Amino acid sequence: MGTDGWRDEVITRLRGVKYPGFSRDIISFGLVQDMVMEGSDLKLKLKLTTPDPAVPEKIGKEIRDALKGYALVKSVTLEIEVAPPQSTASTGPQGIEGVKKIVAVASGKGGVGKSTVAANLAVQMARDGLKVGLCDCDLYGPSQALMLGCREGIRVEEGTERIVPAECHGVKLMSMGMLLGDDSPAALRGPMVTRFTQQFLRQVAWGELDVLVLDLPPGTGDIQLTIVQTVALDGAVIVTTPQEVALVDARKAIAMFRKVNVAILGLVENMSFFLVPGTNQKHEIFGSGGGRREAERQKVSLLGEIPLDPEARKCGDDGKPVVLGPSPSEAAEIFVLIAQKLKKILF
Repeated sequence: MGTDGWRDEVITRLRGVKYPGFSRDIISFGLVQDMVMEGSDLKLKLKLTTPDPAVPEKIGKEIRDALKGYALVKSVTLEIEVAPPQSTASTGPQGIEGVKKIVAVASGKGGVGKSTVAANLAVQMARDGLKVGLCDCDLYGPSQALMLGCREGIRVEEGTERIVPAECHGVKLMSMGMLLGDDSPAALRGPMVTRFTQQFLRQVAWGELDVLVLDLPPGTGDIQLTIVQTVALDGAVIVTTPQEVALVDARKAIAMFRKVNVAILGLVENMSFFLVPGTNQKHEIFGSGGGRREAERQKVSLLGEIPLDPEARKCGDDGKPVVLGPSPSEAAEIFVLIAQKLKKILF
């Protein structure tokens, strides 16, 4: 077997070595920097960025296991460089190269439809002629890969080691859902959460964008704090439902952004009412007017009141946001209006 033969065989075997906690392998992640065969000794050079000492140890063991039984390799010598992730916390919030505007879509409470709002706004702004990126910052419960129908995995840009975002419906997308299998949990502690959040924002080849939409997880935890401390946001859109239990948490999200001097671009009330198909019967399942009253109380714009629409749910599950639907719906029309308002505020 010639030189290319052993290299191809080694790469094939290393594709079976997964990065701990992920369904992606060390070749796809671009962790293998060099490989040299000296006699029957294979020398591999890897570069990792992790504070967890168990990760290089586990990867090393799995590499040796993967190469067992390959006749040309009698021994494996590993050189593993562990480089700490770059931190921007000391320099304060910074912009992202090539990105004109960065907008966070946030909520204090889960289950209010924040990701649905983020997906539809991103796709509609792209339809309106803007260059748009969408970063799914919810590492534990990523949903944007599903909502945008993205089946791509992660690809690394040659020479720069930056992650190449997928492109779906005219939107550039980065999501943990592209790294994990459908049933794989993201078991991450605080330092790992911070590192992945920074990588998603700064080590992705976003290119030239008019708007980068950040779909934040609910609450005010590690991910939200990492973003507001390191990324220069142009503003935040807060999503809530009319009920008081959601509004209480929306107030906390607004207070967090104001504490770090991030402008509130407006409030979106989701699940405002349910219109019985084929009739004019309107059912206000989660109460009435809560979002409007809260917007007045906070002195921010109410960007729109979106109905509870089964079609929007179905479109999200099918990977095609409702603004792309073949037939117009009231929810789609309101998403279009909200996107137009947001575009006017930003530009």
